[in-house]
Amino acid sequence: MQADGLASGDIDLDAVIGDAIAGNTGEKDPITALTEERDSLKDQLLRAMAEVENMRRRTERELSQSRKYGHAGFARDLLSAVDNLGRAVEVLPEDRDGLDDTIKNLVIGVEMISQEIAGVMERHGITPITPMGEKFDYERHQAMFEVPTGDAEPGVVVQVARAGWMLHDRLLSPAMVGVAKKPENDPEK
Repeated sequence: MQADGLASGDIDLDAVIGDAIAGNTGEKDPITALTEERDSLKDQLLRAMAEVENMRRRTERELSQSRKYGHAGFARDLLSAVDNLGRAVEVLPEDRDGLDDTIKNLVIGVEMISQEIAGVMERHGITPITPMGEKFDYERHQAMFEVPTGDAEPGVVVQVARAGWMLHDRLLSPAMVGVAKKPENDPEK
């Protein structure tokens, strides 16, 4: 039944033999296929390893930041009490000769507590900002008022209403300050 060609289901032997001689079987060479698969798997492995390394570094950085700044909320909440204790120490009498022994001991105790708290805060990276005489810095100071004066350059802190606080290199609380300005009757205006 082969009139003009091949019957359905028959194989064209001439084409198969020609392909075999030419090396074209229609399938990939097994070595080429395995090489491509190896390269693909190697690429996936390298990408996965890089992602794991990036995640490890990110986790280490976040852990370090957490250790360094994790107590910022607690420190910020404590600042009001520390500021009040500082104000109490400022008004303690210098001359204690006429004081009762109980009052003397109370004054000494308050000073010791203040010094101890200051030491603990410093060990944990919490330091005061005392900008008296410094140029006003909007990132660390908050101007509460201006003071007309010829004794200081305009823009210089001439009064500290409340000290500010830093936690390492981060601002916990700005210093509340008075800033110098030229007097109203300044002839240089």
